[in-house]
Amino acid sequence: MKYKLLVLDIDGTLTNDQKEITPRTRNALLQVQHMGVQIVLASGRPTQGIVPLVEALELNHFGGYIMAFNGGRIENCKTGELIFRKKLDLQLLPYLYREGKRNNFSILSYDKDSILCEKEDDEYAVMEAAINKMPIRKVDNLIEAVDFEPYKFMYGGDPEAIAETEQRFQKHLAGVMDVYRSEPFYLELVPSHVNKGDSLNILLDKIGIKADEIIVIGDGFADLTMMEVAGKGIAMANAQESVKLCADDVTASNNEDGIALAVEKYILSPIRTSKIPLEQLNARTRHALMGNLGIQYTYVSEDRVEATMPVDERTRQPFGILHGGATLALGETVAGLGSMVLCAADEIVVGMQVSGNHVSSAHEGDTVRAVGTIIHKGHTSHVWNVDVFTSTGKLVSSIRVINSILKKR
Repeated sequence: MKYKLLVLDIDGTLTNDQKEITPRTRNALLQVQHMGVQIVLASGRPTQGIVPLVEALELNHFGGYIMAFNGGRIENCKTGELIFRKKLDLQLLPYLYREGKRNNFSILSYDKDSILCEKEDDEYAVMEAAINKMPIRKVDNLIEAVDFEPYKFMYGGDPEAIAETEQRFQKHLAGVMDVYRSEPFYLELVPSHVNKGDSLNILLDKIGIKADEIIVIGDGFADLTMMEVAGKGIAMANAQESVKLCADDVTASNNEDGIALAVEKYILSPIRTSKIPLEQLNARTRHALMGNLGIQYTYVSEDRVEATMPVDERTRQPFGILHGGATLALGETVAGLGSMVLCAADEIVVGMQVSGNHVSSAHEGDTVRAVGTIIHKGHTSHVWNVDVFTSTGKLVSSIRVINSILKKR
């Protein structure tokens, strides 16, 4: 498989204008993770503002990463390991505070749980709080309240004034801190060399993935540094024109499942069964039902799927014989992967019916083998026959599985 890592901006990219992940995009991202591709969520949001999306995409199970504060903090979603962090020097804060006040900007910062500002009804703070689902904590004096090294300060204000301040700060503070717009009305003030591109390079070194093995999808100025790193940089249709010009390709907008379309085009469509990484697939499904039952895929082709399952305390009945329900789960697992392999990139698999004939028993300590073969491949349904054998080749069960094939919406 050519691409091993998918790096996604959040606002304006992963989420639509209602700040939601659409069902089609979520399904596509779950599917690529099942195929062994890891996901990184890279955003100017604080970590707490990203966690709900991590849970929705099951990155805590599959093993993805958070790059929060535009790269100021990198964290492993599954283990909680802190891979990298860099914070603003406290000595810079009085200057940033004075400059923000002089320009009549809203000035925001963050503690662990809250957005800090001096007015509860500040429009930019309210917007930021809604995006991140974090409370606003009003303080009388921001510079006195922030008596710790923060990950960033942020200005909110008129886009023209924000752009002018960005140019001025980039000239006068070069090498001291990094400054860039995450939105036309937001100016991010972060430590020197903290940007999505530099932090992505740190992550790649840590996990041993090459730049040409990643896809980056984004819509904002802050995403350009990541696109420069990536083997494939894709801009959303709603991106700024300068972002589109720098990208390798442009997908549909965040309201039109742009991520799903890009993933289907560059990851799902090129996959061939001979390239499915079974070792990674088994590792990434160990927290699902098949992992809990000890099921392991052993062979996949376009018309045949095989898997094994131990007869142990997880899958046996109290008197030591393989449980019929576990056998049916094994059959569904085999047929589900088989249909997913056969589906086009714009299709999804929904299990419709499973039935089984139990012929003989398997006893504790054995490992059974399921062999699934497709007996009907239609436009809207697949029918699989799955035979389950003991280690000595004795037939245990014969299972019929019907899967419905639906177009993604």
